[in-house]
Parts: sequence; structure tokens; C-alpha cells
Amino acid sequence: MVDESDSKPTPIGLYDRPRSREVTGIEVIAVALSLLWLLAAVIFFLVLEPATDGLDSLQFMMTMLAIFMPVAMIWVAAMAARSSRVMREEGHRLNAAVEALRQSYMAQAQGTGRASIEPSIAKKLDEIAAAQRKTETAIAMFSTTRETQAARAAADTPAVGVVDEEDQGLLALGTPAEAMDPPLSNADLIRAMHFPETAEDQEGFNALRKALRDRQASQLIQAAQDVLTLLSQDGIYMDDLRPDLARPEIWRQFAEGIRGREIAALGGVRDRSSLALTAGRMKQDPIFRDAAHHFLRRFDKTFVEFEKSATDTDITALSETRTARAFMLVGRVAGIFD
Repeated sequence: MVDESDSKPTPIGLYDRPRSREVTGIEVIAVALSLLWLLAAVIFFLVLEPATDGLDSLQFMMTMLAIFMPVAMIWVAAMAARSSRVMREEGHRLNAAVEALRQSYMAQAQGTGRASIEPSIAKKLDEIAAAQRKTETAIAMFSTTRETQAARAAADTPAVGVVDEEDQGLLALGTPAEAMDPPLSNADLIRAMHFPETAEDQEGFNALRKALRDRQASQLIQAAQDVLTLLSQDGIYMDDLRPDLARPEIWRQFAEGIRGREIAALGGVRDRSSLALTAGRMKQDPIFRDAAHHFLRRFDKTFVEFEKSATDTDITALSETRTARAFMLVGRVAGIFD
């Protein structure tokens, strides 16, 4: 029975220290050799009685060394052999303990691997949900602004049933409130396509409000917002992409209707993970696929009009927006640059 005071816990139970035995084969051999040597010495010095005139001190010391030195060497060799045997046993026990520890660690890793991944996934989902709520709040604010303006315009317009014929002739079918706004500038469109950087980005919000009052620009902004929100659900963010920017003349070729390899430089997104996730979602998610194709059509139409009055500097600035990066990513997955 093993005493627990002489053991220590290991992954597979108690590790039993090697128990020292009183007499081993090594000690038996050492005792036998020692007795044999002493017997030989006694026979040599007493029985044979070698002729000597007398023993001086030096001769006595040499005799003692001749008798006991081999005995000492025998026991030194015996202790070394015993220590070597103990070390081998300890080595085997240590190897067994290390192997058991490795097996236990692998079993725990397999059992808890999924549990260790779940917190990181939950954290990522929380971040995506927070970003989506922030986006929805911004869109709701913009929609509320537009609805308020439309309500004011409707309140200022007389009812058709109470106006006289002269007023009807002057009003014709009525003029939309958006037609009274100044045309959307290229700078405002570019800034709106990048979306506000933070909640305090007043310039970005102002440009976005102006773009949402423009019919064609608002359609692109809303389509881009839908795609960006869906991409964020897979952890794809435009700020993380660093696409290769194409020259303005290639963008102008795209506006002229050229497709395929001649404008392949527009698909400058090289991030393999983002491309793979987007391609997988394009195949499996019909909602995302419809939103992506709608976004590509709106970007195409808007850019055709934008290119007519845009300078090369304007085109370069537009290519660096979040909307343009989404176009590069989705367009490359959709194959419009092939």
C-alpha cells in the first residue's frame, strides 16, 4: 500500500515515488565480491605467510590499501549502479506522467475548445448588433427629417378641391419640394458616399442629408447602406479594406459602359477572407444577392451622371469612399470586372 505522504498528485492519480529496498541484487554482488577479495587477502597474508623481515609503517599502509582499496572501489561501483537504476526508474515514471498530462490537456482542449470560442463569437455579434443599431438610428433620423419636410410642403400646398380654376392653372400638377433644392454638388455626394465618421461628424451628416434629398443619390445611399449592413454581419468592414486604387481614366471607361478585363483594375480588393465570405453569402443568401445587384445598378447609374462633371480629383476622392470600396468588393465577386 502506498502512503499518500510519499506521493504527489498527477493527472492520472497519485505518483508513487520509488520505494527503496533494503537489499538489492547490486548489494548482494558487492558483498560477494568484497568477501571474495577479503578471503583472498587473508589467504595471501596469513596462510601463505610470505617471508618478510618485518613490517614498517609504510609497508603496513600499502598492505591495508591493497586489502581495502578494491573493496571501496567495489562499493563505489555498486552505489553508482544503484543510482543509475534509480534514475532510469524515475525517468520512466516522469515520461509516463508527462504523457498522461499531455493526453489530459488534449482531452480538455477538445472538450472546451468550442466553449472558449463562443465568448469571442458572442462579443463579435454584440459589436455587429451595436453598429447596426447605430446605423438604423441614423437612417431613422434622416427619414424623419425627410418626412417632416414633406409634411410641411403638403401643409403649404392648398387642397385641390378648394382652389379655383385660375390657381389650378398656375400650379399645374405642383412642384416637388426637392425640385426647389439646389443641385447636389460633387463634393457633397462624395462625402455622403463615405458616410459620417462618428456621431460628431457634423459635416458628414450635413452632406448625407443633402444627398438624401436628391432622388438618385438617395437611392444609391440607401442601397449602399443595405449592403454595408449585411456585410458587417459577416465581420466585413470597409475601413479594414485597403484596395488598390485605379486611375481616373479607368473609372471613366466604366462610365462609358466598358466592362470586363479592360476595367479589371477597379476590382482592387485583395483581401481573401472578405472575398470568400462575400462570395459565399452571394451564393447562399438571396436577400444579400438581391441587395448586392440593386446596389451595383444604382452605383452604375449614379456614377455615369457624376462622371460627366467630375474632375480626376473628384473621381479619385470618390474611389476612396466606403461606398466605392463596397462596389469594388461586391463587383469583383459578381464578376463585372472579369
